[in-house]
Amino acid sequence: MDDVEIIDVDDDNSPREVPLKNPDLSPLSFSAAEFLSLYGWHLLALSLAVFLLIQQLRKRRFDRNQRDSVRQTMQDASLVAKRQEAMEAARRKMQEELDAKAAIFKEKQRQQEEVKGRQKIEEWERMKQGKSSKGNKLSEGTEEAGSSSAALKPKTDKKPLRSDGYSPLMGPGGSCTWRPGRRGPSAGG
Repeated sequence: MDDVEIIDVDDDNSPREVPLKNPDLSPLSFSAAEFLSLYGWHLLALSLAVFLLIQQLRKRRFDRNQRDSVRQTMQDASLVAKRQEAMEAARRKMQEELDAKAAIFKEKQRQQEEVKGRQKIEEWERMKQGKSSKGNKLSEGTEEAGSSSAALKPKTDKKPLRSDGYSPLMGPGGSCTWRPGRRGPSAGG
């Protein structure tokens, strides 16, 4: 069966051999090959012209973008300069405010130092005269101080939170706790 040949007979009764082919793709491959053989050089020239046109359009777009970016850079330079000037003005204003606050603070500190110095001088003069630092004489101040100190003392009737013998390092059980033996070799020579 493998040696079978198909022979087609035409009107003139001459035998002709017809090879087996896929009838669906044969006209397509024949027409594509025929088209390339007829118009191949034209197709090549057309694709080259399209390629060069695309390159030219890209170059023009790049040049236009570059010119626009130069214009923007010039505008941006002026914008950057304006922003820097505005930032510098804002910094200057903030620094002036800070300096004013610092001057006010220093003035207050100086006034407080003067007041403290005057108070110390007055206390020293009172001490020289025999008065206490609060303005009372020492002899009168001792009797009043004794009664006022008793009134100012807090009550000690409160129960303490911990017992006197409590030590946090000893644990809750006191001194009767288990301890591990010494590390090292056992004694005995």
